[in-house]
Amino acid sequence: MRERLSVSTGYGVAELVVHGDADLVGKTLGESGLRDKDITVLTLHRGTTVIPNPFPRHVLEAEDRLLCFGKLEEMRSMIPARRKRTRVKKLPKQPIHTD
Repeated sequence: MRERLSVSTGYGVAELVVHGDADLVGKTLGESGLRDKDITVLTLHRGTTVIPNPFPRHVLEAEDRLLCFGKLEEMRSMIPARRKRTRVKKLPKQPIHTD
């Protein structure tokens, strides 16, 4: 047996984390729409449990880690946008007097 992973342009393997506020929490893999986005879940990691080739009936929980193969652009689009950091202004060296 020869192991191979041939990847077409734009496709690859990535790990996605299901965060607690994600729309996927409580949905089955079949309901998740991942297959519609051409993403296949290879392995589901839940705590110390590893579920290879999970069935479409597996319900996703917060903090599940999904090892996926599929369109990289689709997987990138599932990552929530980072919140902008609010910069804290430095206080002036001289106190501000309000009279």
